[in-house]
Amino acid sequence: MQDQNYERIRRLMLATTRIDGAYYFFSRRAGIKENILVLLYAMDDGKPHSQKQIWEDWLVPKTTINTNIRELKKAGYVTLFPGEGTREKRIGLTEAGMAFAQQILKSVYEAEETAIEKTLQNYSPEFVDALDYFAGCLCEELQKKPVQGG
Repeated sequence: MQDQNYERIRRLMLATTRIDGAYYFFSRRAGIKENILVLLYAMDDGKPHSQKQIWEDWLVPKTTINTNIRELKKAGYVTLFPGEGTREKRIGLTEAGMAFAQQILKSVYEAEETAIEKTLQNYSPEFVDALDYFAGCLCEELQKKPVQGG
């Protein structure tokens, strides 16, 4: 059984690596940094977000977020708002930023929609819940483990 689990985990790791790679290569073709794509994706819900929130949810390093926000602010794509009850500023897309995000993300959303439709023709929608659950379990377990040889 352990050999079966090993192979399943390797397939999951390869699949998630291919997914990450697909977004990376798309961002390169779009002429933007991968983490800017992630930042635009995170902020495309129309709500202001804190840098901490983006860091925690999307696992983009704080320094990278800060650099990307400065670049997007300079381009006129983001604006900063005072935080509610905190010193941390909230980040939101400007009108130009929303237009830029929609222009970049339109193809991403179309590709994702087609991919999920094809997948749902062969698999139950619960595969998303299962993958999310696995990710949570893996994160929890890896945080408990000591790093060997480091």
